[in-house]
Amino acid sequence: MTVGVVLNTPDAQNQVDTSVQLAQEAADVGLRSAWFGQTFGADSPQLAAIVGRAVPGLQVGSSALPVFGRHPLIVSSQAQTAQAATHGRYHLGLALGTKLLTETGFGLPFERPIARLREFLTALRQLTQTGTADFHGELLTAATPISARVPGAENGVPVLVAAMGPQALRVSGELADGILPYLAGPRALAEHIVPALTAAAEAAGRPTPRVVALVHGVVTDDVDAVRARATENLEFYEQIPSYARVIELSGGRRAADLAVIGDEKAIEAEVRRYRDAGATEVVFSGTEIAGEADRRRTWALLGELAD
Repeated sequence: MTVGVVLNTPDAQNQVDTSVQLAQEAADVGLRSAWFGQTFGADSPQLAAIVGRAVPGLQVGSSALPVFGRHPLIVSSQAQTAQAATHGRYHLGLALGTKLLTETGFGLPFERPIARLREFLTALRQLTQTGTADFHGELLTAATPISARVPGAENGVPVLVAAMGPQALRVSGELADGILPYLAGPRALAEHIVPALTAAAEAAGRPTPRVVALVHGVVTDDVDAVRARATENLEFYEQIPSYARVIELSGGRRAADLAVIGDEKAIEAEVRRYRDAGATEVVFSGTEIAGEADRRRTWALLGELAD
């Protein structure tokens, strides 16, 4: 199983420099992938391209770019450039985003998100696979009067979606290469997410998609204090319907109930539970919440668990 980490550098003096440094450390301990979130700060594909070029052998990815406020032509250019820079090691993650950030940040109505996702993926796949598009949908138009191909990215870009709800899973199974579920525990994966995704892919005659489970967790001896910190950090997600639903399906009441916090033995057991539930890859986020020593301890264990 591929095991990776989300590189979160909130206190960095220079986010790019620190990300490269941390990515090298991750590769040195045996981790296989490094992922970068996307908010209103650093550009995730650019950051992934720089890091992936600086640290050969490490897979890099964006997790995940909201489809609202972006266009397939622009995202294709970003993704193909990152793919060329990393010689085929870049993975693009897309997301629906949230009503709050979409409407407050972009001034766009958060309407018909599933239809937008379907059209975005349809146009994007044409662009990343062929360098051309001639897509005219209800919500999006993507056409190429000149080529959109980026030399060095001819093999395409793997596209994953932060999908957890039934409709998003159906679209992802039909059009994406995999999913990036977050705060979805093993029970939700095994009983709801993986079966729905697999069924959609089979119905579309496509290969079984990847399931890259994003897990918030850390190895620590100070379990109670770290869980209290995680409860505070993750409560934002409890306000978002898609996350609230998947937390409940996972058997949790609060988002922090899905955080994996404990010693090495406990974390290893949880990673294997995700694997047994259908995760093809496990990526840990939030490893910095317990401090530098515990982050290093977590990464060392995860590196040992990587195939």
